[in-house]
Amino acid sequence: MAVHAHPDDESSKGAAMMAAYEDAGADVMVALCTSGEAGSLLNQHYQGEVARLHRDMTAVRRVEMEESSQALGIDYRWLGFIDSGLPEGDPVPELPYGVFANSDRDTQVAVLVRLIREFRPHVLISYDEIGGYPHPDHLRAHEITVKAYQSSGDPQAYPGTGQAWEVSKLYYDRAFNPDKYFALHKAYEASGQTSPYADRIQWYERLQSGEDPDAWRLTKHQVTTQIPVGNYLDRRDAALRAHATQIDPHGFFFTPHDIVRDAWPWEDYVLIDSRVPTHLPETDLFSGLRTPTPDQADQGKEA
Repeated sequence: MAVHAHPDDESSKGAAMMAAYEDAGADVMVALCTSGEAGSLLNQHYQGEVARLHRDMTAVRRVEMEESSQALGIDYRWLGFIDSGLPEGDPVPELPYGVFANSDRDTQVAVLVRLIREFRPHVLISYDEIGGYPHPDHLRAHEITVKAYQSSGDPQAYPGTGQAWEVSKLYYDRAFNPDKYFALHKAYEASGQTSPYADRIQWYERLQSGEDPDAWRLTKHQVTTQIPVGNYLDRRDAALRAHATQIDPHGFFFTPHDIVRDAWPWEDYVLIDSRVPTHLPETDLFSGLRTPTPDQADQGKEA
């Protein structure tokens, strides 16, 4: 089970991994904290429809999520909270009353615990302490995921939310892994193509120097687990394109597959806690558990 703040997060953070595990026979669930109704319109193709799309944004993004789930072959569930939006300004304005990041955390944990006890995942994935990037909904998604992981197996915790179920492993997503972007940038340069990552690389270099005031955005966590996904890039791209209001079809997400397969054919995770024996580094989120591995599926082996 992957816990995400908004629809489209599942396509940009772990889509190929989920497709690989689905292909290997695993049941895959995405828990969506909000409907993304406060999202900006990020695809220039739709600029002439701004008013209509913002009026119907919840419905539009729910349709996009359904298309993404079909591309990946996964299930999903709306947790039912309100998108907080990304506050901007100096000073940063307060969040609106009642939004996800400004509502009762314990109530939100109870909703997620109920889904965990229903679906009974062995592996739980979400963001790290800085949310992957510091969107208030990503930060709150991290908080409730960690608490739900700690609580779902306790029969005394959150009564009335189903029979206790202890998740075996907790991971943080590392989609924004600087090592990946450096590798892809170098691969672009080696191929003679213009890299879409040049600005991102310069930003990472400033962060790593410690001179940038945003240096705190570099996570302290090192990648422990890399899932081979080279054969699932088409399905990832289909999931990304499903979120047509949010994803630029010509943006950096759509790196040519030959470059990805040569330079960084994995999706990256950090093992935060395991209740089963495992050995690092891993190539399988289910290491220590009985399940097909995505590298077997990626190589066309019977799982």
